[in-house]
Amino acid sequence: MSMGRRKRLVMIAHDNRKRDLLDWARFNRETLFRHELYATGTTGGLLHEELGLEVRRFLSGPVGGDQQVGAGIAEERLDIVFFFWDPLEPQPHDVDVKALLRIAVVHNCPIACNRATADFLISSPLLHAAYQPVIPTYNEERGSHVV
Repeated sequence: MSMGRRKRLVMIAHDNRKRDLLDWARFNRETLFRHELYATGTTGGLLHEELGLEVRRFLSGPVGGDQQVGAGIAEERLDIVFFFWDPLEPQPHDVDVKALLRIAVVHNCPIACNRATADFLISSPLLHAAYQPVIPTYNEERGSHVV
């Protein structure tokens, strides 16, 4: 897996965090504009309508969008995830959220789950450079190791 200079960024926000994600995206609009943007259902619509960003949309999270994002990570079609999730509100699709977080870690995909981490990721010089992440491999008999 190799990330080019133009990254494929995914934006996800639970209902109680959509406004926070929109405010963050508005502040970082010029940076986001230089990358390929993806988002789950409603979040993608809001980013397009309110900020004029071109966004490829997945399904809404509860009806499969989180799983689509996970598949995109596993298939190396997505590079970085900005997921403003609400850890204090029970989610009907909580198992999908946990699966998405797990797949991001397994595939060493950068994932920001709060605004502070999102700020650090979007301001990293690596965001605008080609990058070759180190992908761990997992072997049941030996545990994990790096390739």
